[in-house]
Amino acid sequence: MAMLRLFGGAFVFGNEELMFSLYSEKWSLHPDGDVIVTPSSRLYPVRYRGQQAMLKVAEDPEEKYGRLPLLYWNGHGAAKVYEADGDAVLMERTDSQRNLFHMAMTGSDEEVTRIICRTVAELHAPRSTPVPGGLVPLDKWFASLETAAPAQGGLFARALEAAKSLFADPEPPVVLHADVHHANILDFGDRGWLAIDPKRVLGDRGYDYANLFCNPELPLVTAPGRLQRHLPIVAKETGLHPHRILNWVLAYAGLSAAWFLEDHDDFGVENDLTMARIAIAELGS
Repeated sequence: MAMLRLFGGAFVFGNEELMFSLYSEKWSLHPDGDVIVTPSSRLYPVRYRGQQAMLKVAEDPEEKYGRLPLLYWNGHGAAKVYEADGDAVLMERTDSQRNLFHMAMTGSDEEVTRIICRTVAELHAPRSTPVPGGLVPLDKWFASLETAAPAQGGLFARALEAAKSLFADPEPPVVLHADVHHANILDFGDRGWLAIDPKRVLGDRGYDYANLFCNPELPLVTAPGRLQRHLPIVAKETGLHPHRILNWVLAYAGLSAAWFLEDHDDFGVENDLTMARIAIAELGS
């Protein structure tokens, strides 16, 4: 793969220059920073109609569907989409240096949990626009855990049991973010904290709060008393019963462990199973 460069105000990335040029001409974009390459996308900081923006071009087939929730939310609780076409989405951009990961790791963990809860609640708020097609039902999103549980048993089976109990007694479905963590909610200044990079999932809102208990870092989330301190915060912010939240934490931890299992990432598997054990212990207390 050719090395990315920025020459004379034009992005150059081997054959990828053509890709940027396509959208640059279509939407009258101007380069405004170094390109960011991720495993799933290319992110081009640009200027659009006199304002800063980010052009995201998805390379992973699933990643491109993240535009569906963003368009549905229309800038309420999430970054606003200016343009969208095929694999590309042009959205508002922030250059703020404030970030939730650093805040959580430097003494503001509980404040961060409240920020995330309130941002997610805005995403879940009722809207008059119809729910977009092409979203994955939440129970189907758990396919990897459905596969892992019979083969692995133990905590995987217990997590699947929790998930099925939640699916049997669901809240009204909402458009989920489905990848809520500290790096996916950013400071947009006067616009507040807004979500980016959602998946395409429809289901029970409780799922979106489970990952709060598994992030930002294992030493923090497994510290004695951390779950017990954050559980009442999430319950108060969301109106969800603590027992239901714990079951979502258990179900999510099992699902995430199943994904890591598919990737042959033993460290990731054990991290998530550690959170599953903590949730089970609290459910039994």
